[in-house]
This record gives sequence, C-alpha cells and structure tokens, in this order.
Amino acid sequence: MKKSENNVKKTEKLIEELGLKLEKQIEKNDNPFIEIPIRGSANVSFDEALQRIVLGDKKARRFLFNVSHARRFMQTLLVASYVKKDLLANDLTATIRDLYYAKKHTIPGTKEDTIDEQNESNLAIVDLEVALETFREMLHLRAEPKGRMAGKIIIEDRVRDKVDTIDLSKMGSGGWAIPSIVEQIEFKKSDVEFVLVAEKNAIFDRLNEDKYWEKNNCVLITTAGQAARGARRILQRLSEELKLPIYTLTDSDPYGWYIYSTMKYGSMALAHESERLGCPKMKFLGMSASDIEHYNLQKATIKAKEVDIKRALEIKNYSWFKQKRWQEEIDKFLEKKYKAELQALSSKNLQYISNTYIPEKIKNEDFLP
Repeated sequence: MKKSENNVKKTEKLIEELGLKLEKQIEKNDNPFIEIPIRGSANVSFDEALQRIVLGDKKARRFLFNVSHARRFMQTLLVASYVKKDLLANDLTATIRDLYYAKKHTIPGTKEDTIDEQNESNLAIVDLEVALETFREMLHLRAEPKGRMAGKIIIEDRVRDKVDTIDLSKMGSGGWAIPSIVEQIEFKKSDVEFVLVAEKNAIFDRLNEDKYWEKNNCVLITTAGQAARGARRILQRLSEELKLPIYTLTDSDPYGWYIYSTMKYGSMALAHESERLGCPKMKFLGMSASDIEHYNLQKATIKAKEVDIKRALEIKNYSWFKQKRWQEEIDKFLEKKYKAELQALSSKNLQYISNTYIPEKIKNEDFLP
C-alpha cells in the first residue's frame, strides 16, 4: 500500500471513530459532545527538554445541546463530513477557502447560515485537527502556497499516480514554489551543506541572482514573512531527514526575531503542531541588534515605534527568548530604539550581503541560539 493511501485510510478511520463515538452517546440519550484540547495560552508551555512550544493536556467538551456550543459543534462536523466524503474518498485536496464555500449555506427553515465568515470554518478545521490528534495536511486541506526554494537538490513530487522530478537548481529567477502540503515530497538527491532561510523575498531574490546557493552549496529558502506551515514543515524535514544545518536571516526587529522563533520552536497558535513544524536545531544568523554597530549601519537604521518597543518587551518575557544572548540583544534594541532591515547592508554595496556579511557570519559561527 502506498504511503498516501495508508494516510488516507488512517484519517478516514479517525473520522469514523469520532462518528461512532457520537452515535453511541446519542443511543444512550447522552448529550453528544466532542472533546477538544484547549488552545489558549493557559494550556501552552515551553518544553526545555524538547526545545519546543507544546500544548498541554487540558481539554474542553463541546456539546450539541448547549446554546453556546451548538454552532461550533455543527461546524466541526460539517468539516469532518467534507473531509471524509469529498476529499479523502476521492483522493482530492482542497483549499480552506474551498471548504468555506462548500459548507456555507442557509439552514432549511431558518435564516441562519451554517458559516458566516471564513474564520469560523478555519477554527472548525483546527478543532477537528486537535480532536482527532492529526494535522490539516492529513485532512487534505491546504492554504495558498507561500515560500520559494532554490539549490542543488532534486526532489520528487507525488500527486496521486503522477510523479514529477524537480531539480531545484534549474528553477530560474523565481525558484520553486513550496506547496502547502509537502508530505508527498521526497528528497532524491542532495549536494548541499546547509540551508539558508531568508524572511524576505527581496533577500532571496538578491541571493538567488548572485547564485549564492551555487557558490556555497546550500539550499536557499524564502518564507515571505511569517512562515507558512508548508515552509516550516519542509525546513524540519531538511533538518531531520537530511541532517542539514539551518541558518536564518530576518530584519533586526522584534517581529523578525519572532518569525525566527516560530520556525525554531513552534508557535502558541499552532502548539499542537510543534512536533512536526518546529526546527529546534535552527540557528539565527542575523540581523542582530549587535550587527548594526559591528557593520556600521547606524545611518541606515529606522527609528523604533511604540508598537516595536511593546513587542520587544513581550518577546523578552517569552521562555524561549530567555537565553542570555537573546536577552542582551533585546536589551540593546530597547536601549538604542532603532531597527534595521536586511537591505540596510546594501548601503555598503549591492552584493555585500552575499559576498561579505553571510560568509563572514558563518565562518565565525556568529549565531544566536
């Protein structure tokens, strides 16, 4: 049995078991309920040993015959039905937007819609994920693709009975678009020594045009801002399956640093997914607050706003930012009250980031944990 077929059957079984459990509750004249792990901050913690943000064991019950629960209960089962009957049964995938429109309708005999806004169906998807102890990609649901890759690596992309072999060194100036679901991707050949992740498309384009990945035997990735699940998953797979070091580039500001931390440790919103999305061996290459002074970029900085200061104070208190060096960097930001984009390095010269900054940082192992 193919891996994809096995995954489909596993997910179908999980949904069937949920349905049978509800059926038994109804037969016993009980109020049917779905048990769902609580995803609030009170049930999220940082596991020092595992080096990831984890979801606790607190659970809540969502009942059908409860005025405040009934709508969300119904929406969760609508998602389950769509996944099983429309997607898994036909070995198809759909976007979360497709699901929203497929399940949005007016309930007969009423003026009530099953779903008003897409945020409602999105939350119901996550409810189903955590209730089944699975993940969205196993439900054959995907978001819009986000992120690109380039480098000396050959992959196979399997979709149903079709297998595409893709050489990421021959994807032109745009690179290969990372899909939302990457479980079907297989790494067939790799001649690289490390992975370099750029928060911003502009930095990826600069490094790709400079053929940084070719000259330095690496895989180059852009997350285009906050990393999507597909990009985070493929980063973890590159780290765990190919044992590649991963270095990350973000702007020197609290938002860039937090983007790095979500790739490394996971996030509070997706704590239930940290095991397969977190990349604990990742290292922060730059740009740090110290780099601004070290590379004489003070004239290329941007004055921090109150919202930046507030965000810095927030992340300073997060457990995963308590390492001494991160505390020093955040304190330096709060003292200087300026930030810098990676493009500030272009004030030296256009290829300074490719020819000087990154090689020097890697050679000196000038990383933050």
